[in-house]
Amino acid sequence: MALVNRPGATRTGDWRAERPVALARVHLGGITRSSWTHPERCHVSSEQLLIQRIAELQVKLQYLDSMYRTRQEDLRRLTEHIDLLALPPNASALLAAPVPELRPEVKQLLKNMSGMAAAQGVHPPFSLRMPSSYHFLPHLLDDVSSLRLAYLLSKGRLGVSVVLGVPTVKREKQSYLMDTLNNLIEGMTVEEANDSLIVVFIAETDMEYVLQVAKEIEFRFAAYIESGLIEVLAPSAGYYPDFGKLRITLGDSPERVRWRSKQNLDFAYLMSYSQSKGTFYVQLEDDILAKPQYISEMKKFAIDKTSKKEAWFVLDFCQLGFIGKMFKSAELPWLITFFQMFYNDKPVDWLLDHLLYTKVCNYEKNNDICKREKARKWIHYKPSLFQHIGTHSSLKGKVQKLKDKQFGKVALFFPHANPEAEITSDIKHYKQYTLRRAYLGETFYWGLLPQPGDHLIFKFATPIPIRSYLFKSGNAEHPSDKFYNTTVEVLPVAAPRWLSPPSSNLTSDGFVIVEKERELLRLCLGPSMYGCLLWVHRTQGL
Repeated sequence: MALVNRPGATRTGDWRAERPVALARVHLGGITRSSWTHPERCHVSSEQLLIQRIAELQVKLQYLDSMYRTRQEDLRRLTEHIDLLALPPNASALLAAPVPELRPEVKQLLKNMSGMAAAQGVHPPFSLRMPSSYHFLPHLLDDVSSLRLAYLLSKGRLGVSVVLGVPTVKREKQSYLMDTLNNLIEGMTVEEANDSLIVVFIAETDMEYVLQVAKEIEFRFAAYIESGLIEVLAPSAGYYPDFGKLRITLGDSPERVRWRSKQNLDFAYLMSYSQSKGTFYVQLEDDILAKPQYISEMKKFAIDKTSKKEAWFVLDFCQLGFIGKMFKSAELPWLITFFQMFYNDKPVDWLLDHLLYTKVCNYEKNNDICKREKARKWIHYKPSLFQHIGTHSSLKGKVQKLKDKQFGKVALFFPHANPEAEITSDIKHYKQYTLRRAYLGETFYWGLLPQPGDHLIFKFATPIPIRSYLFKSGNAEHPSDKFYNTTVEVLPVAAPRWLSPPSSNLTSDGFVIVEKERELLRLCLGPSMYGCLLWVHRTQGL
C-alpha cells in the first residue's frame, strides 16, 4: 500500500496487553466513526404499539398491492400475446381485445336501431394505446436490449423494509464508493442488515469498468454479497440517448445539460429496478456518510408519520440535493415517469420539487398556502442522518464542498495515552497534524506526498507486552486519504503467536511483516514488542 498523493489521515489503535495492567492505546491519527446511544424512549402504551403496527402493515400492503398490479399488467400482456397468436392470419390484431357483455336493455335498444349507422359504433375493433416510456424515450426502440440489464450481481433478496439506491459513476479525481458502502454497512445492526438491501447502480456502459468496480465490491464486501445485502447492476448502452443531441436548457453548458440529463435517467433506472425489492426506497449518492442505526431511525419515522395519518410523499433525512430522500416503493412510478418526461429539462432535485408542486399547489392561491401544502407531503427529519463527504463532483471540473449543517460534527480523533516511544517519520506532515502530536493524543496525523521507501517508526523505550494490535487509516471527512501499498512490521522480543497463519515472512533485521494490502490488521504477539514500523512501498494517486 502507499499513501495517496495528497494529505492522508491515519489512525492506529488498540494495543492490548497480555496482562491487564499493561493496557495501552496508540492512535497515529485519523478518525473512527462517531457513535452514540439514544436516550431511553418514553414508555409506549400497548395501544400506541398497535397503531404503529397497523401503520406498518398498511404501508406493506400498499407495496404488495403495487406488486400485484405489476403482475396483473404482466398477465394482461401475456393474454394479449396469446390471443394474437390464436387469430387467423389476415385478422386485425385489434380484434383480439375481449368485448364486454351488453346489458339486456342496451341489446334491446340496438335491436330497435337496426339499420342505423349509430348502431355500428358499439364495440369497434379499436383499442386505445396509452403513452409509455417509449414515447418519452424513443431511442429505447432503436435497440432491442435497451432495457435489458447489462450486468447483475444479485442473490435475489426481496421483501425487505428498506432499499438503499446508490448510483455511482466514473470520477476524474477520486472515488468514494467503497468508503460509502463500508460506512453504510457499519452503521447497520445485524437485524437491520437482514431487513435491508443496498443496490449499487454502476451508471456506466464500459463493461471493463463495470467489472472492475464489481470485482472490488466483491473483494471488499464478499460476505455481504453472499448474504444478499449488496446487489450490483449496470445498464445496456442502448438505455441512454445520444447525449450530443440534447436540447440546451436553462442556459447551461452542454456538459452540464448532459450530466444532469443522464442523472435523471440514472435515477429512473435505479428506481425502476428497486421498486419491487422492498417497502421503502431511499435515494443516496456514492459519497456520503451515515449515522449509526440510520435504518431503524428512518423506518421508525416513516411508520410514525403513517400511523398519524400524515399522507407523506417524501421523507427527507438530509438537507442536501437528493441525498437521503425516502419514498414508498409503491409511489416510485410517479417519480420514474416524471424523470423520463423531463429528463432533458431540469435537474433531478428540481423535478422532485415540481412534482410536489403539481400534486398539491393551487394556482389560484398564494404561495404561502402552497408551501404549507408541500410541507405536509415533504417532511424533514432533524438532525440529518446523512452527510455529503465528496469534494470532487461527477461533473467534470466541478468542486463542491457542500455540507449538511443539520448532520452535526464528526469526531476526527479520540484522546488517548500512549507508552513512551521514540518516533521518526520520512513523511512531511500537513499543517499542525504532526505524528508526534497524534501519538500524544492531541490530534490525528496527516501526511503529505509519501515516496517509496518512506517509514513511520515507533521505537518503544522499553519492550511492551502486547496481546493484539489494530491499524486503520482514513478519515470520515477525507475517506480516501489513507495508506496504500504499505506494510506494517513489528519487532518482537520473542517469536510471535498468530491469530491466523502469516501471509509473509520475517525481514532480514528481525521485523515481522504483519499483513499486506489490508486496512485492518490483527496479530497476536508474544510477551513483548520493541517497536513498530510502517513501510511505504510505492506511491499511488487516485
